[in-house]
Amino acid sequence: MTSTERPTRAEFPALRPITTRWADNDHYGHVNNVVYYAFFDTAVNGWLIEATGLDVRTLPAIGLVVETSCRFFAPLSFPEPVTVGLRSERLGTSSVTYSLAIFGAGAEAAATGRFVHVYVDAATRRPVPVPEEIRAALHSLSR
Repeated sequence: MTSTERPTRAEFPALRPITTRWADNDHYGHVNNVVYYAFFDTAVNGWLIEATGLDVRTLPAIGLVVETSCRFFAPLSFPEPVTVGLRSERLGTSSVTYSLAIFGAGAEAAATGRFVHVYVDAATRRPVPVPEEIRAALHSLSR
């Protein structure tokens, strides 16, 4: 995918519905840019909890978001339904990079993004390997 292409839902192995809220709209009547990052965070962590069957907040290693980006293509607006597509772009020793897309009612993405989790010890905050339960689940997001 080049930086100007708008992916479709078929390009993502996992799709997560997100409900927009009245408060997501800004003064101009569309979902505010910062809300797209909340959509990414909600989709990734919701998927991790569902895919592993674990409360990821209680693992000895936790994923900290160290990088995000978003490219906007089309506006979204409440009460439009939203779906976030997820796929694993890179799985390293202590990190995972997600490729994401936000879809409204249309077939093409309204926005695309990147989201990087680095896994750290919950107590010391020092990098550690991606937990095996998470690593195993992430294989289903690879394309």
